[in-house]
Amino acid sequence: MTSALLRHYRMMARYNAGANRILYEACAKLSDAERKRVRPAFFKSIHGTLNHILLGDRIWLGRFEGHPMPSTNLDRILYEDFSELRAAREAEDRLIEAFFADLTEAFVGRRFQYVNNSGQHVEGEAQLYLAQMFNHQTHHRGQVHDQLCQTEVPPPPLDVQVVLRDVAF
Repeated sequence: MTSALLRHYRMMARYNAGANRILYEACAKLSDAERKRVRPAFFKSIHGTLNHILLGDRIWLGRFEGHPMPSTNLDRILYEDFSELRAAREAEDRLIEAFFADLTEAFVGRRFQYVNNSGQHVEGEAQLYLAQMFNHQTHHRGQVHDQLCQTEVPPPPLDVQVVLRDVAF
């Protein structure tokens, strides 16, 4: 079962990188003002939500690699400039793919601990938190997708089978 989970997580890492690439291509068609326009969204704008996704990935990957960072100020803007944000996103996706390429059954099967954004110590199965990392990305990409519906740029299809159609497993 664990080797199937390893394959699944690796597939999700490829999907994550592909979905982000497609989403950023769509967002690049917007003006900076349109990306940063305040909308009825948790992170206030497309730009804010894209920054949050990157921050969340850094927090989770840091936890997994034993280099935790504070998970406060979750609406922080890491990069004001879209091209810098996009380059950071691409770099983070490469780190995520590398982490999951080297993921071991021992890591997936172990107990995992971290401190959440409320300062509480949390413990559970590592496989739960690995899945949460991908769920978090997908959830917030969906919010960006919805915000794109409020613009003249059509939101791209981000279904797993669409993004990974030509990728060998």
